[in-house]
Amino acid sequence: MALITWTAAQFGTNVGFADEEHQILFGKLNKLYDLATGGAERSAVGSQLDDLIAYVVDHFAHEEKEMTAANYAGFAAHKAEHDALVNICADLQKKFHAGQAEVTEEVGQMVKTWLDQHIPTFDKGYSVVLK
Repeated sequence: MALITWTAAQFGTNVGFADEEHQILFGKLNKLYDLATGGAERSAVGSQLDDLIAYVVDHFAHEEKEMTAANYAGFAAHKAEHDALVNICADLQKKFHAGQAEVTEEVGQMVKTWLDQHIPTFDKGYSVVLK
């Protein structure tokens, strides 16, 4: 069962690259969640965790590049949000691969909550500037 579902009403920014990348991100997160909560082998969970985090880092870099090019006034606050999540993810990734942490239901819910708040608040904020 999907942890999070992209809908234009809730998550649409009307910025083509962002909406496309968010949909891919949601798919990768849902796959990780299904593997982690469905009893998949640890190696499969780890591979998907690495794939998701790499994608998130690339997506954030793309957004930040576009915001910088457009001189978006909300860039600093937006980047701070990105940096905070990347730090959390990097810590989880390091601990997971060291056998000191697991990808759990709570981890999935934390990321879902972050996305539920970030996209409508921060990403929709750049919509007018990046369209």
